[in-house]
Amino acid sequence: MKRSNVFIPTLKENPNDAVIRSHQLILRAGLVRKVANGLFTYLPLGLRVFNKVSAIIREELNKINAQECKPTVVVPGEIWQKSNRWYTMGPELLRMKNRLAQDLVLSPTAEELFTELLKNELSSYKNYPLTVYQINTKYRDEIRPRYGLMRTREFTMMDAYSFSTTNENLDSIYDDFEKAYTEIFRRCGLSTIIVKADSGTMGGSGSQEFMVESNVGDDTLILCPHCRYAANVEKAESCDAVKAPSTSVNANTAIEEVATTNVKTIEELEQFFSMSKRSFIKTVVYEVESTELEELEQKFQAHKNKLVAVCIRGDLQVNEAKLKARLKLSDLVTASDEVIENNTNAKVGFIGPVGISNIVTVIDNSVMEMHDAVCGGLKKDIHLKHVEPSRDFKADYTFDVRTACENDLCVHCGTPLYTKKGTEVGHIFKLGKKYTEVMGFNYLDENGKLKVPTMGCYGIGVDRTIAAIIEEHNDEKGIIWPMSVAPFHVIIIAISKKEDTNDEAEKFSAQLEQKGLEVLFDDRNERAGVKLADSELIGVPVRVVFSDKNEGKLEITLREKSETKLLPVDEAMKFVEDFVKAELKKF
Repeated sequence: MKRSNVFIPTLKENPNDAVIRSHQLILRAGLVRKVANGLFTYLPLGLRVFNKVSAIIREELNKINAQECKPTVVVPGEIWQKSNRWYTMGPELLRMKNRLAQDLVLSPTAEELFTELLKNELSSYKNYPLTVYQINTKYRDEIRPRYGLMRTREFTMMDAYSFSTTNENLDSIYDDFEKAYTEIFRRCGLSTIIVKADSGTMGGSGSQEFMVESNVGDDTLILCPHCRYAANVEKAESCDAVKAPSTSVNANTAIEEVATTNVKTIEELEQFFSMSKRSFIKTVVYEVESTELEELEQKFQAHKNKLVAVCIRGDLQVNEAKLKARLKLSDLVTASDEVIENNTNAKVGFIGPVGISNIVTVIDNSVMEMHDAVCGGLKKDIHLKHVEPSRDFKADYTFDVRTACENDLCVHCGTPLYTKKGTEVGHIFKLGKKYTEVMGFNYLDENGKLKVPTMGCYGIGVDRTIAAIIEEHNDEKGIIWPMSVAPFHVIIIAISKKEDTNDEAEKFSAQLEQKGLEVLFDDRNERAGVKLADSELIGVPVRVVFSDKNEGKLEITLREKSETKLLPVDEAMKFVEDFVKAELKKF
């Protein structure tokens, strides 16, 4: 293909709003153009990469008997109302009405759509298992889209949905997807880390994320170097690396009130009591929107508020994702000073679990291991000493709600943990019956009894995968595409004013194309430096230069290795063909 026939508007300088490398290079290499904040259009070169990534995804999913569908992007709001996510999802869900005043949703995901679509089709156990997928446009009204294709409002996602009659079958399909994802990302040239993850608003019993290491990643990964435990910080478990402070105070010592005027923060309490942060019980109060736990909803109604007080050891931080997942909360925010005072009669900084009665309380496991602790006294300027958790207060819920940190100990082998930043490119969920139950999805089993199928959900961000490939494969000159997803395998450049040299280059290009290679022939009337710089910027894996100064030999440069060699034409042809096909075979 001639370069003059392909629209590739390269840029010499980094755009001002492009901060990370992939964002800079997708714009400079002419892969995409920004339409508005969080909205991008793929140009011809970028679309070639997009189609190759999509093709790899299709090939691997088809191997595990997933079947592709093409549903609509705009879906009826009533099916989202059935699942209740119409009400529980925040403003990232784009709701709208048509001319008939019917509610519509611009899909951010498609659990509801496929559940509604298939519930009348899979009425017998004989129809199972079934796995369907789409590679389609999605929209989430992100509050802060950033980093180019890493976080956009409109994006393309592969999302798949499996329907099974047993949990064992779901587990088998889930394992198939884990293996397929591993192969998909390998073929795309990505080094991924599989971590345990929080299911978030998707729900379900278990999930894993496929992460690529990135200095600008949105996620923090907690990793064990010994047993290879890996989890997103939102899900990660850990235990103390330091033993609890010893105390000589008898566990039967009565609680003592201490005047602590204007002593509110943990740091101020440390100084006032001359004690470690680990000796204090910190209480954080949250306001929540709603919960799917009927028991918790009844507690909210009894208290006439939707507040949750979380008690955790003073040196630890509350993991809000764990809290939301465990209590099935739609969303939460830290309660305002006014709300806290109106419901506890105490100011912020003096809240504690002893005597609290009209707020749902969650106690982190770390608190239950404390002795002779200090906490807020639920009175103005008062803290309590000699608090014994098991003796002096009870909790509505007790579970792990701490944020794991570097150098905490692995709960599986006791090795100190370490952290990395990562970017999620794929996610798999065991949804269970979360959507099929609420949306009335039934089938008849072998005995003619009505049963509810169990679901799995599996997603890959196509655009984010492309950005991740560029983040992992680039240098100061531009992109270095893996052969499997490169827009072209070879670029041919003629550096000569002689017509014969240009004709030879074009003929060489045509011969490579006949051998099945994808070739870009740069036939532009541009300076040699411009052509060479552009070839490095757009990252084509193999460059062949025709130049009069090489005395009949061709200059071949491998982009990844920056290796250059001079070969006669016939040898050059064979070398390029063999190299490209060998690289493609690796992927």
